[in-house]
Amino acid sequence: MELILETFRREIDAAMQSYDRHVVCVFKTPDDCLEAIERLMLKAIKAYEDRATGMRHGIALDKEITIMLSQAEADAPLCGIYFNLHTPYSREHGGRNIRKAGAKAKANPPD
Repeated sequence: MELILETFRREIDAAMQSYDRHVVCVFKTPDDCLEAIERLMLKAIKAYEDRATGMRHGIALDKEITIMLSQAEADAPLCGIYFNLHTPYSREHGGRNIRKAGAKAKANPPD
């Protein structure tokens, strides 16, 4: 079976419905998201088709989206499209609620 973008159109459409309904992202508009998913799907297909002997997956990702194609018993591989979640409290974003490694928690002053 030849793998092309349209092979996974159902999964792409479901991901876009989920994106429109549930995902808040200031980096990608819905049109940008669809473009990114289609670009990543082509990369995942290439990675899947060029995978080494014994490997079962083809993966492509960017900062917001991960696509994984996994070998299955059927002709077409299984397809997973994941939205990577971010938080403003992570260390790389300078979050206020993160203690630096080795920093001690402040003890409560005596009453």
